Amino acid sequence: MHNIAPPKGKLWVIPLGGLGEIGLNMMALHYGDDIIIIDAGLMFPDEEMLGVDLVVPDIAYLKENQTHIRGLILTHGHEDHVGGLPYLLKQMDIPIYGTQLTLGLIEGKLREHGLWGNAKLTVVKPRQILKLGSFRFEFIRVCHSIVDGVGLGISTPVGNIVHSGDFKLDQTPIDGQLTDLYKFAEYGERGVLALFSDSTNAAREGYTLSEREITQTFEDIFRKASGRIIAATFASNIHRIQQMVDTARKFNRRICLMGRSIVQNCSVALRLGYLDIPAEIQIEIKDIPNYPPEELLIITTGSQGEPLAALSRMAMNDHKQVKVGAGDTIIISAGVIPGNEKPISRIINHFFRRGATVIYEEVSDIHVSGHACREELKILINLVRPRHFIPVHGEYHQLMHHCQLAKQLNIPDEHIILARDGDIIEFGKDSAYIAGRIAAGRVFVDGKGVGDVGDVVLRDRQHLGADGMLVVIIGIDQQTGNVVSGPDIISRGFVYEDESQEFLAEARQVIMDLLDELEVESKTEWAVIKSRIRNVLRKFISKRIARKPMILPIIIEI
Repeated sequence: MHNIAPPKGKLWVIPLGGLGEIGLNMMALHYGDDIIIIDAGLMFPDEEMLGVDLVVPDIAYLKENQTHIRGLILTHGHEDHVGGLPYLLKQMDIPIYGTQLTLGLIEGKLREHGLWGNAKLTVVKPRQILKLGSFRFEFIRVCHSIVDGVGLGISTPVGNIVHSGDFKLDQTPIDGQLTDLYKFAEYGERGVLALFSDSTNAAREGYTLSEREITQTFEDIFRKASGRIIAATFASNIHRIQQMVDTARKFNRRICLMGRSIVQNCSVALRLGYLDIPAEIQIEIKDIPNYPPEELLIITTGSQGEPLAALSRMAMNDHKQVKVGAGDTIIISAGVIPGNEKPISRIINHFFRRGATVIYEEVSDIHVSGHACREELKILINLVRPRHFIPVHGEYHQLMHHCQLAKQLNIPDEHIILARDGDIIEFGKDSAYIAGRIAAGRVFVDGKGVGDVGDVVLRDRQHLGADGMLVVIIGIDQQTGNVVSGPDIISRGFVYEDESQEFLAEARQVIMDLLDELEVESKTEWAVIKSRIRNVLRKFISKRIARKPMILPIIIEI
């Protein structure tokens, strides 16, 4: 059971995701009878999660305490912070607070899941104050790779807490909206009990480049390109899209937006005034043949090599409207999310085979990170001057690098907390320590199923993928236990049946010999027969060809 509460006068901060992984960002603040949630992210599956579509945090703790939840605050609109929202709202009704673009971007997501009509959404602005239960939140503008991101200044009964959100200290952002260092410093002056800070680039020295640094790179590419330019980026990176649009205008190119998420996000950003694409230079997909290649820029999805995205279909020559060839220039303006290296490399190779020029992060300054590097992280820590420091948002090695950085800035070891998902970080007015754990983890989304695929199912899928399977079908008289038909053996992913008839015949004989040896009583116990068939076949197959297929005996009662 998770319906437990902090001791009187204590604050619990419980990370439910985002510590030890990239994605799944979610955190609960619990004081007295009040719980506030910060973010509700998802994670995309890695290669070992066969067939899984998405991964979301385990919210059992929240479900069992949902009468105490006062609201959910979203720091920005990236999938690793808002993607799990529909799966949360399907199980509980919670007021949602976020900036204008953040809430605009989740509209399509909520409509898709049939949640839009009942969603309680409230727009907040930087420097606005929001009181929820025992907590007071102040929204602090931060620069990131998406517009309208915020950090949080949180006043609690035990002291002030600062949550950085995802941030960097870009001195020349595209929209001119700087990270609000004054507010962070103001909290430092008041006194900060704890700082929770973004760890993504904690191992990278120096400063993260400004988004404006890419402008010159884009202009150089556009100047040299003689044919079409096809550019892929994250659909949420409105600033990057704006830079592409501005460069296209400068070089007299028409713009075509392609891919569901790009079209949807740009539509929202245009409507809310965060993006400017003159109507006279934007064209539809159907109009592409009407313009010469040197007058076209196609902005598309698929920067991570997603197999069904527009860019991947172009690479495979499987796109109906766009056939890539010599003279085309492909721009992949995005960093590689860990785990996506192979699919991205694959589409780059395909484009080169088609004669296109491909420009990507390894060969050009075509992407900058949205996360602070070490010098920026130092600045934030020095401005906030927290009593306690807790790194968040990163894999374990990134959290560890951030801890080491905090030590260099003279934060004592005993005031640095390296937490993991599910840890209960308990705060008093002058104390902080890990007081226990709740059950936390990952829930797999497979198709319409949420949580019905677990580790056992994944292991079975890995087993099937690596070694294949054998299905053994036997018809047995339920009265006498005599074999009436079979055994028939069906192989999938194990051996090719047409070329392995001799081997399969031997396997059948092994099963028949086993059945002949069984006592009469055992022949009517189907569970016993199945277990014995599995064991004898495993030994036979291992000895003959050293493989370990999944063996599924099926007994048909006749």
